[in-house]
Amino acid sequence: MTETTLSPTETAQKHVQKYTRNQPYSSKVLVNTRLTGPESEKETIHVELELEEGMSYLPGDAVGVIPTNREPQVESVLKALGYTGDERVLDHYKVEISFLEAITSRLAIGKLTRSAVNQLGKIAGDAAPAGLKALLGPDNKALAEEYVWGREFYDLITEFPGLIKTPQDCFQVLARLTPRMYSIASALEAHPGQVHTTVRVVRYHSHNLDRQGVCSGFMGERMPVGSLVPVFLHENNNFRLPADTNAPVIMVGPGTGIAPFRSYLEYRQIMGHKGDNWLFFGEQRSVSDYLYKDQFESMEKDGFLTRLDTAFSRDQQRKVYVQDRMREKSAELWAWLESGAYFYVCGDAERMAKDVERTLLDTIALGANNTLEYAAEYLAAMKKAKRYQLDVY
Repeated sequence: MTETTLSPTETAQKHVQKYTRNQPYSSKVLVNTRLTGPESEKETIHVELELEEGMSYLPGDAVGVIPTNREPQVESVLKALGYTGDERVLDHYKVEISFLEAITSRLAIGKLTRSAVNQLGKIAGDAAPAGLKALLGPDNKALAEEYVWGREFYDLITEFPGLIKTPQDCFQVLARLTPRMYSIASALEAHPGQVHTTVRVVRYHSHNLDRQGVCSGFMGERMPVGSLVPVFLHENNNFRLPADTNAPVIMVGPGTGIAPFRSYLEYRQIMGHKGDNWLFFGEQRSVSDYLYKDQFESMEKDGFLTRLDTAFSRDQQRKVYVQDRMREKSAELWAWLESGAYFYVCGDAERMAKDVERTLLDTIALGANNTLEYAAEYLAAMKKAKRYQLDVY
């Protein structure tokens, strides 16, 4: 018999969220701690934010964080343009603000885009230097893509100075500074009044300057405990646990892709769901990169987490990834799928998700003793039944 339960969260979420990206909630930072060890090549943090009573979410949802640009980055742009920041401009809603506020919280002065290069070319017109003209238009797309890689607005205006004639021009050149969405890593029933997330802080050196991700850097450096940050909750109805609480669930989440599965597992555990749970997690090194290790191993020890398979690529000479662990457990995976298991993937869309899907197709073909064409049809049926869901980026 199919058992379904409706939690207080699900009941509450039938109502429209009070806070949105245009009217965010000012949330207090409760916890901001590093998950990875000091010897790790990655800086991954766990963040806990306070929610107002009545704010609700479900496993699979996201939290939107609205960042500001770094102060040194803002100062560099002001200096390069020769402005003080006190100049008055109209924002996207025709509200008058200072230019300082505009490049701090309204305009995306970080990662450079081809659009920004093309817009600067339009403003420059006939005055555009040859170097800029060489980057403009669809015929020069490849060269422009190569140019913008690893560069920011500051690089553009220092290489091609004097083309921005007024502070208002920046609104024509630059896109809006938009919120960043992060998978929720908690169950509201387990952490009332809180939302958690897992973030890798992006840092890199390019074109002789140290750079960082706009929002991940904001969260890693400028969101101390006790500070207030504008956030909102975002529903993701395409990444949901099965309504049947007895259904088995298989989760594949390398790196920060583990976030929604912490939420899934906390929710299923506290709600008393009886379905089996199988988690695949991958990272570089077990000693420094095993995110939420104690919690997941405790769930496994208690018998709630039926299977826990890890792949740490740098722990041995031959690199091992989650898809390799899947291949090793191919027969068991097939048995779970045939018993009605739901299969979820979260993380890198470029390589990981594609590799996992290829491995899943191989698993189906081998288990069914059939062709890859049959496997593709089987997987298509799973997708249609919402038994195969992805949250990739």
